[in-house]
Amino acid sequence: MPYHRAAERHDNAKADQRRIVVVGPCASGKSTLTTALCQLGYNAHVCGQEHSVIADLWQRAGPDVLIALEIDLPTLRWRRGSSWSAALYVAQRRRLAPVFAVADLVLDSRVLSKETMVTRADAWLKRSASA
Repeated sequence: MPYHRAAERHDNAKADQRRIVVVGPCASGKSTLTTALCQLGYNAHVCGQEHSVIADLWQRAGPDVLIALEIDLPTLRWRRGSSWSAALYVAQRRRLAPVFAVADLVLDSRVLSKETMVTRADAWLKRSASA
């Protein structure tokens, strides 16, 4: 029975072939969310905009849906180590500011568990597909 439920979920999401691009600062959960969405059958991809000085890198990924993940410096340091540079975090936030301004969905990974982020993204994607 669990296989059937997973297969059903996969089939439902599979019909949604929009290209979903996930952006956010380091350690915000981009890879985690993208992997989970792919397991649900979505066409999800990570964009490393936070590392690039190419301001429109995320646009070159051709998103139909843009999901941005928030994280603050204390949470980032908790996940990656206390020596994480504040200057690097600020630079990443500056590079991402234009993306956050146009994102279709913003999730705060400081306060949301992985499971909640996946559930909210999945629910939002299903609602927006039927709109």
